[in-house]
Amino acid sequence: MNEKNYLTVKDWADEDKPRERLLSQGKKQLTDAELLAILMRTGVPGKSVVELAKEILAAAGNSLVTLSRFDYSQLRTFKGMAAAKAATLMAALELGWRMHSEAKDRQESVVTDSKSLFTLLLPQLVDLDHEEFWAVYLNNRNKVLGRQRISMGGQTATDVDQRIIFRGALEAKATRVAVAHNHPSGTLTPSKQDRALTRRLAEAGNLLDIKLSEHIIIAINPDGRPDYYSFHDNGEI
Repeated sequence: MNEKNYLTVKDWADEDKPRERLLSQGKKQLTDAELLAILMRTGVPGKSVVELAKEILAAAGNSLVTLSRFDYSQLRTFKGMAAAKAATLMAALELGWRMHSEAKDRQESVVTDSKSLFTLLLPQLVDLDHEEFWAVYLNNRNKVLGRQRISMGGQTATDVDQRIIFRGALEAKATRVAVAHNHPSGTLTPSKQDRALTRRLAEAGNLLDIKLSEHIIIAINPDGRPDYYSFHDNGEI
């Protein structure tokens, strides 16, 4: 069906015109569905673009974080989601994560605890469909000297070479290192391999006088929100 046959903005009732409400009342007054509707522009016969946006959000558990993990093929399964709509949504959600990351980069970042490490690396790890392992290099004051993706793998595991981690720490003249990886499956429970790796990294760091200060696992919990597990907070470092 050609997109020109869809319901367009001019066909909506006044109360269903989010673009006009944005201009008259401000962007903060719009719901998530209304903001998505502005990006999507058109609905389908018998369903307004706002209703289509609500349907897509519902499929993501009404979570924008979960929606950001939908790939192109998933978005195209919704009736009326043409290629241009899917690409626009994917681009807008990615810009949101990049804005968050940019804001963190512009301030002097410090990692003093598990929460600050989670906040720092959330944009890199939250919406991936594969595992990645990252290292953050710190000085004695916990200031971030640099960060590095160490490895990337499949949906359930990624190989980690500890030599790469500590080479980066030595090059950055770091005295501490904090590491993180994600679980695309959504579980925050560490595997035996996760625990064994944490022990090996702590032991290797002790030999080099570089402290492993934290290791966290990042995942999307069942209610669609990002969450993390801290090895330090649970007494495993």
